Amino acid sequence: MTTETIHKDMTVKEVLDRWPETLDVFIANGFANFRDERQRNAVATFLKLERAAQTKNYDLDNFLGLLQQKISEQLHQADVTMKQTQKAGSQINVSGLLPCPVRLPLLEGFDAFIEDFTRQTGHQVSYKLEAASVGADWIEDNIKGIEDAEQLPDIFVSAGFETFFDRQTIGRFKEQGVFTDITPTEVNSDFSGIDIKDPKRDYSIIAAVPAVFMINHEVRGDLPIPRRWSDLLQPEFAQQVALPVGDFDLFNAILLALHKEHGQAGVEALGRCMLKSMHPSQMVKNAKRVAEEKPYVTIMPYFFTKMARMVKSLEIIWPEDGAIVSPIFMLTRQDSLARVKPIAEFLCGQQVGEILAQKGLFPSLHPAVDNGLDFPHPWKWIGWDYIYNNDIGALIRQTNALFEASMNAA
Repeated sequence: MTTETIHKDMTVKEVLDRWPETLDVFIANGFANFRDERQRNAVATFLKLERAAQTKNYDLDNFLGLLQQKISEQLHQADVTMKQTQKAGSQINVSGLLPCPVRLPLLEGFDAFIEDFTRQTGHQVSYKLEAASVGADWIEDNIKGIEDAEQLPDIFVSAGFETFFDRQTIGRFKEQGVFTDITPTEVNSDFSGIDIKDPKRDYSIIAAVPAVFMINHEVRGDLPIPRRWSDLLQPEFAQQVALPVGDFDLFNAILLALHKEHGQAGVEALGRCMLKSMHPSQMVKNAKRVAEEKPYVTIMPYFFTKMARMVKSLEIIWPEDGAIVSPIFMLTRQDSLARVKPIAEFLCGQQVGEILAQKGLFPSLHPAVDNGLDFPHPWKWIGWDYIYNNDIGALIRQTNALFEASMNAA
């Protein structure tokens, strides 16, 4: 089957009529009003995709790419996705978001494991593991309104801080002792310099999404090469940086890390330095273009540096003060542990760790995994003291508002 292609002159209505699955992408990327059918219909008929991207200051190719990715998944990957189940009366429920670059291999391995698990134990398992591109709204839709911990998934997996620590969502269950960390006591030696395991043994971290710099020497001019995060906050970097605003988990990790070290002024300086909002999958593609304004510095997940290495003008820099860490979390319900422990151990085990590290360049915490980090790789991790001493959900909302106000004023 040939994937149908969208184009910039299509209206939102044309896209949604032909590919209703793209509604998730619109909602997750700033068009929350599209949840309401009446509001959606009021603009969808005449709002073209090019104009929609302009209203959010999005790179057009990035925006079209996200929509196309969702369409391609629906057409070509249904064989894997359809294996996910939501069975009435199932004994075990697993939910969450998986990083897009590794979602399919993880699903394939997980599906095979679950088939064997059910055959051996007789336990039926429902699981819904969506692509991270659908955003935090998907998590909120599946968690919002739950008042009883028994209604939570038995196992929940996703990256970032927002939902896990937001006291309006999953975070409110943490103080009730609902979750338990079942990961190995020992962590991968690549993380030996930081205390990344939850000291209270509630949350499990199975891997990290590192944020690094990519610089484009073609547009450098007289600008210095940034080596540390604080370098990007200097006046000379105003409107010189592309940021992964659409990658909510990584972007929020960046905001939190800079707020911890530099306070409100640091977040505002980051807003002033932004040239454009770009999804990581389009950052390298943009850097190759000739007739388009290019950012000098791009902040991206380490995974996307694989493509950048093929372009001579691009240089990858692992910050001297550390790659900012966006954790990939797993929550396991304590009261379900007797039934779900083998599944949780699989998700934090060596096989999954190797997929994350080798196919996604998301370094695994499993001690037996080779993450391929054979060079100095310091980390910038906000730390559990900071997490537990702050209302992280409220802080994310506050720093996003500061960033947006500063960006618009620049």
